[in-house]
Amino acid sequence: MRFCDECGSTMYAEGDAWVCHSCDAEEPRDSGDEAAMATRDAQRDDGAPAVADATEGSADTMREPCPADDCDGDRARYEMLPKPGGSYEVRLFTCVECGHKWRES
Repeated sequence: MRFCDECGSTMYAEGDAWVCHSCDAEEPRDSGDEAAMATRDAQRDDGAPAVADATEGSADTMREPCPADDCDGDRARYEMLPKPGGSYEVRLFTCVECGHKWRES
């Protein structure tokens, strides 16, 4: 994959040149550079990343009814985590009775 030096958009191979569809910039293709590019076949798949349980070990509980259909629990452990992008935080809950996990909506 190649990115345009002029506008930063993805460039596409067309014949002997890389062409930017955003600003029409062109660059000559170099077979040596292209041979060094990683392909999807050459990439390693380590599987899905482990998801941390943010509420595990938390002693903070609050009165919060469990949304699980088969649970009447009314207390949950919680933890506040920053939302991706940093615009605000999200509260993650784990029911003390059944272990069901949910987030505040």
